Amino acid sequence: MNELLIITTGGTIDKVYFDANSDYEVGEPEIGRILESFSAAFRYRVIPLLRKDSLQMNAADRALIRTTIEQNPHLHVLITHGTDTMIDTALALDGLGERRIVLTGALNPARFQGSDAVFNIGCAVGAVQSVKPGVYVVMNGRVWDPHQVRKNRDQNRFEAVIGGLTQVPASD
Repeated sequence: MNELLIITTGGTIDKVYFDANSDYEVGEPEIGRILESFSAAFRYRVIPLLRKDSLQMNAADRALIRTTIEQNPHLHVLITHGTDTMIDTALALDGLGERRIVLTGALNPARFQGSDAVFNIGCAVGAVQSVKPGVYVVMNGRVWDPHQVRKNRDQNRFEAVIGGLTQVPASD
């Protein structure tokens, strides 16, 4: 991997506390700060493309993400994205040749203690270097095919969907 292209689109990973009514807004991208704090041993370029909650994203936003990837020579692309429509965006990015594209995000803002953001970013950085060309979703310590995953909002996690049926993780 010569250089990792990181595209930020907003979502919970970049949300910040906004006012006394517990509202949040999408703030500056957190991924650069996170990678710097761990002395990342690879080159990366961050493009802060959007600052939206993923529920506000539309086809034009997804087209902009796709065009941004197409206009850059990078074969390794990491996208931070809100979790609610992450799969929709992953599916919209299918067919971009030899690129390895990984989407990740967080179920809790990166600025909050106990956030899953650092874990998900670390998993995504490892995945983007090791997967075959294609588009993937990396959440909850797993690398998912976007055609075979869904967000379970009740359980606040991602889970496999195979043949239209949800595969619930086995309990120990």
